[in-house]
Amino acid sequence: MVSMFKNTIVLVTLALLLFAGGCTTVTGDNTAAGDDATLLVYSGAGLKKPMTEIGDVFAEKYGIDVEYTFAGSGTLITQMELSRKGDAFVPGGTPDYRIAREKGLVEEPGYAAYHVPVIVVAKGNPKNITSVDDFARPGLKIALGGANTTAIGRAGDKLFQAHGTLDAVEKNVVLRAPTINEVVVAMNMGTADAALITLDLVNPETMDTIDLPQEDGLTLIVPIGATTFTEQPDVAQTFVEFVTSDEGKAIFAKHGFPVYPDPAYAGIEP
Repeated sequence: MVSMFKNTIVLVTLALLLFAGGCTTVTGDNTAAGDDATLLVYSGAGLKKPMTEIGDVFAEKYGIDVEYTFAGSGTLITQMELSRKGDAFVPGGTPDYRIAREKGLVEEPGYAAYHVPVIVVAKGNPKNITSVDDFARPGLKIALGGANTTAIGRAGDKLFQAHGTLDAVEKNVVLRAPTINEVVVAMNMGTADAALITLDLVNPETMDTIDLPQEDGLTLIVPIGATTFTEQPDVAQTFVEFVTSDEGKAIFAKHGFPVYPDPAYAGIEP
């Protein structure tokens, strides 16, 4: 009888120790987390390289795994709205973040880097494209991000509309991709003559670039913020602060993104 009583005490003690060990979390003062801590982050597909590395560094530093859902920003907003699960959102630009904010899905953002759109053309520019107005020239094959799924696709359509060329450009579009990555693939494979992508995704072996004038206003600021429905707000905020820290921004710079703030883009407002 005494033996059974002692065994019961040991089992209860072990259970309490395991429970205490599994409930440790990260707070804003960098407290270590338990082995089971995991963040779910919704990220624009065009940010995959820097965000993947940021997740690896964050996991090593804080002991918290980071899982991503990569897709076009419009798709991510729909997923968040339907599932009400996840911890942070980082789209390709502030216009999409503003939509998520208006839907009550995310908190106030921080800012990490700039997404700088450029015109890319086939290597050697065989079609002699010099500006975005040439996208309306009959016979060209144009690849663009989807206007409802990508920040750059939406911004590009506004630019064509401002230039009065939207309808003419649309007649030349051979691809409207759900993410900017598919546009890059089309240019690499030579199935498009020109496209709008961001500076960090340019492949110099298959593409030449043409800068867009700053007055066209296509440069986007990359925001990040915690979701309003996260069940671990302290951990989510720690991740947001890491992404927008000097260490996080250095990873963006490593992958070809100008980091926020930058005097060269002083006229770009969130």
